Amino acid sequence: MKNVDFYDVRVVNATTTSILIDNGNVEEISVNYTRGGGIRALCGGSWGFTSADGYFDEKKALNTASELASSMNSRSPKEKVNLTPIRKPILKDLPRIKIDPRDISIEEKVKILKEMSKRAKLEGISSTSVIYSESEIKVSYTNIDGIDCEYELTRSGFAVTAVASENGVYQAGRKSKFGVKGYEIFDEADALELATIAAHDALELIHAKPAKGGSMPVILDQELAGVFVHEAVGHASEADLVLEGSSILDNMIGQQIASPLINIVDDPTLHEYGYFPFDDEGTQSQRTTIIKDGILTSFLHSRETSAKLGGEPGHCRCQGYSMPIVRMSNTYLENGDSTFEEMLEDIDNGMYLIGSRGGQVNTGEGIFQFNAEKAYLIEKGEITTLMRDVSLSGKTLEILNNVTHVGNDLKMNSGRCGKGGQLVPVSDGSPHISISKAVVGGA
Repeated sequence: MKNVDFYDVRVVNATTTSILIDNGNVEEISVNYTRGGGIRALCGGSWGFTSADGYFDEKKALNTASELASSMNSRSPKEKVNLTPIRKPILKDLPRIKIDPRDISIEEKVKILKEMSKRAKLEGISSTSVIYSESEIKVSYTNIDGIDCEYELTRSGFAVTAVASENGVYQAGRKSKFGVKGYEIFDEADALELATIAAHDALELIHAKPAKGGSMPVILDQELAGVFVHEAVGHASEADLVLEGSSILDNMIGQQIASPLINIVDDPTLHEYGYFPFDDEGTQSQRTTIIKDGILTSFLHSRETSAKLGGEPGHCRCQGYSMPIVRMSNTYLENGDSTFEEMLEDIDNGMYLIGSRGGQVNTGEGIFQFNAEKAYLIEKGEITTLMRDVSLSGKTLEILNNVTHVGNDLKMNSGRCGKGGQLVPVSDGSPHISISKAVVGGA
């Protein structure tokens, strides 16, 4: 392309199936077929981007993206963008599915979802919801340097929610499992048992006491600790946010920012929900250590941010065929060597927080607030009263430095992460962790 320093083309073919069962009734069944492409061109310091649906004229799309980049560069020149060189990715150890979801009829899928809804409809449960999704995606990538690669991937999973109500109080229990797996995910995760557990959780919470707030020692279960790792640490380590001045971790590479017990990794090669063999810039996926023994060692990078800040690229992703941006994949705190019992023994008066109901984080100021699904009081090393409506808040770096125990029971959880108006599949995880002092909010 004339006047262009770089270009690439990403073509995506995808089939997605979604089923929603509401209170035992089929609310929605949808099967969507999509095809399209995202085309980038770089001229000096300006990117031009265009997307196209269906089958498109690649040369025409490249011309459009190139003209956009060239026009922006001539009207308002910026500092020249450099890109870290990459090699053609080698596809290896791709996930293998055991049961292709396309071989299972819609009727059979509806049958197991209805059975899950039935298992969740225990006495005292006022409503249930079960969702199922599967996707088969083929991604093809080419660029100006002659890199040409593609992969195919299947993702599937389900979520079940049970809501209990009594005297105007509503509480929900939710269980889910998503992965780079086929239809075998129902058996491997024991979907029917999870539906019953979700119902029991909701019924338990109806009779739980509202929590009282305060500053105290806490233990976080694997799910809530994983959410903290993803939201408060993972996003702050995304290099585009660092360059924007929106990260508390700016200029902290090589510094001790956490307890020496803390080792945080992002690894897209793991066969978890955030898996990819190469990112949406054609960069081979590889494990990145963000924090090692409490020291910040790396940010997550695109080719552009890598060239500006140093570090390895490989974390540039997008939803469908949108503009790729820096994103996480499978982000987790590595195992330590403490047991849950040792954590309990150290606490005379504290709280054990379980599960996640979302929250918010400000990566620029380094503050966060998350809501737990439930909590238990810890009194003299023993788990006692069940509590509901509990939140955890604080300053990211303070919490990282207040970690006194890291467990040996790492678990991963899956979901979708939003950034820049795009959702991508991710996983996060952690073992149990103990924190000497944190702010717990309640009624």
